[in-house]
Amino acid sequence: MRPGLRRLRSASPPLPPPGARRGLAFPAGSCADIQRAGREVESVRRGSARGLWAPTAGSQGSARFLEAFLGPGKPFCRGGEARSGGGRREIRLRNGISKGSERDYSCWRRCSCKCSRPLSVCSLQKETRLKTALVERDDFSSGTSSRSTKLIHGGVRYLQKAIMKLDIEQYRMVKEALHERANLLEIAPHLSAPLPIMLPVYKWWQLPYYWVGIKLYDLVAGSNCLKSSYVLSKSRALEHFPMLQKDKLVGAIVYYDGQHNDARMNLAIALTAARYGAATANYMEVVSLLKKTDPHTGKERVSGARCKDVLTGQEFDVRAKCVINATGPFTDTVRKMDDKNAAAICQPSAGVHIVMPGYYSPESMGLLDPATSDGRVIFFLPWQKMTIAGTTDTPTDITHHPIPSEEDINFILNEVRNYLSCDVEVRRGDVLAAWSGIRPLVTDPKSADTQSISRNHVVDISESGLITIAGGKWTTYRSMAEDTINAAIKTHNLKAGPSRTVGLFLQGGKDWSPTLYIRLVQDYGLESEVAQHLAATYGDKAFEVAKMASVTGKRWPIVGVRLVSEFPYIEAEVKYGIKEYACTAVDMISRRTRLAFLNVQAAEEALPRIVELMGRELNWDDYKKEEELETARKFLYYEMGYKSRSEQLTDRSEISLLPSDIDRYKKRFHKFDADQKGFITIVDVQRVLESINVQMDENTLHEILNEVDLNKNGQVELNEFLQLMSAIQKGRVSGSRLAILMKTAEENLDRRVPIPVDRSCGGL
Repeated sequence: MRPGLRRLRSASPPLPPPGARRGLAFPAGSCADIQRAGREVESVRRGSARGLWAPTAGSQGSARFLEAFLGPGKPFCRGGEARSGGGRREIRLRNGISKGSERDYSCWRRCSCKCSRPLSVCSLQKETRLKTALVERDDFSSGTSSRSTKLIHGGVRYLQKAIMKLDIEQYRMVKEALHERANLLEIAPHLSAPLPIMLPVYKWWQLPYYWVGIKLYDLVAGSNCLKSSYVLSKSRALEHFPMLQKDKLVGAIVYYDGQHNDARMNLAIALTAARYGAATANYMEVVSLLKKTDPHTGKERVSGARCKDVLTGQEFDVRAKCVINATGPFTDTVRKMDDKNAAAICQPSAGVHIVMPGYYSPESMGLLDPATSDGRVIFFLPWQKMTIAGTTDTPTDITHHPIPSEEDINFILNEVRNYLSCDVEVRRGDVLAAWSGIRPLVTDPKSADTQSISRNHVVDISESGLITIAGGKWTTYRSMAEDTINAAIKTHNLKAGPSRTVGLFLQGGKDWSPTLYIRLVQDYGLESEVAQHLAATYGDKAFEVAKMASVTGKRWPIVGVRLVSEFPYIEAEVKYGIKEYACTAVDMISRRTRLAFLNVQAAEEALPRIVELMGRELNWDDYKKEEELETARKFLYYEMGYKSRSEQLTDRSEISLLPSDIDRYKKRFHKFDADQKGFITIVDVQRVLESINVQMDENTLHEILNEVDLNKNGQVELNEFLQLMSAIQKGRVSGSRLAILMKTAEENLDRRVPIPVDRSCGGL
């Protein structure tokens, strides 16, 4: 994509014939370009453009797909009217479907807190059946869809409740989810995989109880069962999960569910819909709904939306026969645009997750705590070579920027401690990232009991024809979108074929194979770890990223300069991410790559280079670059847990050390503070490092001391050093570079003390 072109794009179906038009990208806010695009498309392909449009507004959920079926190779304005006038940009789409194209994008995804999936999926569902467009207030998957537990599951807990309460609705929901789980693993094999999950048992009577429940889970899955569950003895359970608490352990049961990269999955759905012809636009907010009077009934009907380009501020109208509201926690906001007296149906609930180092769990075995101290369920799972733990479930207010609370983080840590061996010290300082997502629980407005929460999704149709899809879960995004599009077709008398999204490969999945990464290593000279990462992230599109990779200048790897040394993300992904509609640095660190979700400090370290690369591609000036840096740092600080992490060590932190520890740390400090000033500076550290033949550049030393310089006076005082060591002992802080540096230097200095060689009876 050339600099200056962004979003509002549609693309041809996969593998178009040579010379086929691959779609158009429009400069932000350019009415003339939209008009020109419409004329160009008509000159290439004549015919009526009948379709339906489904906008979603103001949601921080991921992809909200406006479902207008554009047909293969048809850009946003295909067959429609695009004109400028009176300072407004207006796009009209006629109703109907394109001949010869029957695309059915039921893939509207949803994640634990915000609804982005449904939108993308609705767009995909519609795109395979109808003419579709999608608008998203923020970036695709910027809400709940990227803040989930990363599981694709039917819901063991829901099955238990279905059986205990004889609840047929929950049983059907579990069965539907298990079917969708199998489909998602099939259509996106590069982004998802089966994951064994261990359920440890500490009471003998629980072993047959849980075994029967898990076997019923397999039975309900039927032919969609991933792998059969099995029982492990105590010794075998500890072999598979050596960190497990062994006292009173009876055995364990292992069952299988799916795991995925949620933000990338959401994006794959959006890109697939665009590839089939859907019009997609991130950073496009719906500010109001358009209505017109039905000449037959005399009633007002929703006929489109007033949209605002969040990045430029320009507003324009988009006309459509059908509008779909798939906005997750913001469902009621859009419903009240339609009817200000509409009763609220969304009951938001916050779910917090934390990420810890990979050594807290085996690489290929998760853990389920079925009964926490307050009755909730906690998952403890390997993900992206790290360990993810969560989630909580607490009522919350609706916000675009949910913040993980220290209370929820400590709750998860305490539950983890209950299941891990006492040999494993679970430290607050090992929390590398934390986030909160808003789960949009809903009540069915058609139900007699309007206070009861529906665990399944709800499709609601207002008197003016606005279709709302709410509730549900990530796993069932496709069936949710299918139900929504079916309701749209029935309500608005649209002509479309049946859904075709079952088995439809998502972007990157068709030609992916488990050995694809080997070709990347052999053909491009990438590191094996980087090649595996690219294959697992982009699927068969990984070759396009590899072609953009920079030469390292080393003997090996030949190409692939990393953004940060400890993660396999490379600079070429930033350039490629812009082609995937990334518009900001936050898009890049959190959803095109997952750095922010894996390690906030690593993400902050990579930010300057990411902004530099994006600025080069998008022609950002210095002011824009600084603005992006500041916005991304605020995102990391508040939304990704950096704030609560930094608050573990402040100038108000207590010093809780034994007298012997205080003496020991004072001696270590004074090895650097040779002049007994009461503080150390960069000069003191450099002097000690030179004496043990260690070289370190001045900028790095500034960063190291700044981490402990709590009062920001340019030096580390003895009291600050003792506060640091106290926080480390309590587990609130880990991985302090200054503490490790000073300890290593002290050990080297001690080893340099001359060893006496005199013998007791004399000698040389």
